[in-house]
Amino acid sequence: MSRRPPAAEPIPALITTSAALAALCERLRAETFVTVDTEFMRERTYWPELCVVQLGGEHETAVVDALAPDLDLAPLGVLLADPKVVKVFHAARQDVEIFLLKFDAVPTPLFDTQVAAMVAGFGDQVSYDQLCRSLADAQIDKAHRFSDWAARPLSASQIIYAAGDVTHLRRIYVALSERLAREGRLEWVAEEMAVLNRPETYRADPATAWERLKPRTTNRRFLGLLRAAAAWRELEAQRINIPRQRLVKDETLLELAATGPDTPADLARARGISEGFAKGRSGLGLIAAMREAKALPDSAMPEAPKDRGGPSPSPALVALLKVLLAAKSEEHNVAPKLLANADDLDRLATELDPDLPAMRGWRREVFGEAALALKAGRLAVGVEGRRIKLIAAG
Repeated sequence: MSRRPPAAEPIPALITTSAALAALCERLRAETFVTVDTEFMRERTYWPELCVVQLGGEHETAVVDALAPDLDLAPLGVLLADPKVVKVFHAARQDVEIFLLKFDAVPTPLFDTQVAAMVAGFGDQVSYDQLCRSLADAQIDKAHRFSDWAARPLSASQIIYAAGDVTHLRRIYVALSERLAREGRLEWVAEEMAVLNRPETYRADPATAWERLKPRTTNRRFLGLLRAAAAWRELEAQRINIPRQRLVKDETLLELAATGPDTPADLARARGISEGFAKGRSGLGLIAAMREAKALPDSAMPEAPKDRGGPSPSPALVALLKVLLAAKSEEHNVAPKLLANADDLDRLATELDPDLPAMRGWRREVFGEAALALKAGRLAVGVEGRRIKLIAAG
């Protein structure tokens, strides 16, 4: 992504040597915060290929050519791990995944301006473009949004474009921090950061990969074969570093779970599987995984995700909870998605006091207690003028 820096900003430095990177990171470790962004390529690989790292301190901005020959990124890892410097990202997940792969650690402490903006009332998943306009008085230059960041040399316009991400982010972070501090919501943001600080957030578990395919069956033998095939695909895609769908498509995995191929000839009959693939290392590995799964007893097979039992939620009650959610979101100027999602509302409609994020911490204070009161008849919903009014029942 790219943004055009203000006229007063100097052309950002392009870092291509280990010595220059070490010096930059040492200077940035004296800052209270540093803004961070990345440019990477992933269209043809399983693992993201880091191409560029953008870093912004209070007084300087730099673009690191992560593909420069013999560049040692270790000083960057030290900076990202420094507990005295806040690392500021926007929509941090993909960037953090890259750094976790590079340095085996999540940058800490971490501040995500997209999450913070949701807490500050900018709506669900507010875009960087919106925050630039609202908080940094900047317009985004989209000229290099789809650049090939692996091509070298980087052009001057690419460097300026990339640096703009962290230049504007600096002002956005300051504005959001000041606003949230005034409103006493920095602790709310800290709660949200807890998920982003956990390494397991970014690491796919091959054993549960089958669940993403959402199979519409309760047949445990089928689910066992699907689990084996999906786990094999995850590990094999990682091994040869290609996107999982390019290795074997989802629909093919479902077909294989139904047919349970025992030989390369059986495997080659599946859609999207060539004879060469079936007879090669990948195909033989897939067949072996399927055979191993078929040898398991029924008790070792996975069960379909259980429904919660009991009656279906009342559509009218769910609709009423949605109105309450919208009213509380409006009252507290916080994104509805942060308070509760559709599944949360279904569970609130059917369970007495479900164990949900909406029923813990600041969310319970803002929305959860009111939802329980509404269900218990202690709270009513009315209209006053053009706004929803909550009425305490006698």
